[in-house]
Amino acid sequence: MVEIKELTKIYKLSKKQMAKMKTKKNTKVAVDHVSFTASEGEIFCLLGPNGAGKTTTLRCIATLLDPTEGQVTVEGYDTVKQGQDVRANIAFLTNEVKLDPNFTPDYLFTFFGKLRGMTEKQILARKEELFSYFGISEFENKKISELSTGMKQKASIAVSLIHDPKVVIFDEPTNGLDIITARAVTDYLKLLKEQGKIIIVSTHIMSEAQKLADRMAMIINGRCAFCGLLSDVLEQTGAEDLEDAFFEIYKRTVNVDSPEEQ
Repeated sequence: MVEIKELTKIYKLSKKQMAKMKTKKNTKVAVDHVSFTASEGEIFCLLGPNGAGKTTTLRCIATLLDPTEGQVTVEGYDTVKQGQDVRANIAFLTNEVKLDPNFTPDYLFTFFGKLRGMTEKQILARKEELFSYFGISEFENKKISELSTGMKQKASIAVSLIHDPKVVIFDEPTNGLDIITARAVTDYLKLLKEQGKIIIVSTHIMSEAQKLADRMAMIINGRCAFCGLLSDVLEQTGAEDLEDAFFEIYKRTVNVDSPEEQ
């Protein structure tokens, strides 16, 4: 299980950042007391516009950032005190993490497998499974720099999943992908769910979340504006689909926040 309790992340701003953001405050609250849980055999979606706090939340779960306040645990391990144990149990993929352009998918897969302490036999078995599923075998010996965006994303997913982690965290996994590649990615997330994995995915594509999510949290201005089932948010807002429901929640949240910010 992944548990987030009252997660808060506050950044200190430089004078240049303050000027760019046109603010006199020297701090920015990126995530503001967010709480939720994600369980085995579940796809949990974080929804929200760009800059809402989704990526910061995921980075805290993945031990890339320490919370300013609150606590995050992954499979019972505290992300601050037991970071190494957390990293052994997760895969974290974001578009900002790029594979070295001078190496091939085949080389990188083996390299990261050894880095994870896997045997050659284990690496080969996982390579055959993942390369076959994503069609990587066709280009496994080409340099990353020679691959299309979709091919690079497939290779990145395979490398991140090499150690068969219990928890899979993907930040905007289909962003910029063609419809065929995007479908292959979402289908694999469903397969991981069937295997009992915990999958946490951030997205701003509501149609994708509506098909994938068992439960979801809507992050708006760093705060959790809704957490629950799709049926719950549709009933709460009277909307017919998730996109309309999100805009209704967004409108309510912004209207509530605005007087306090003025």
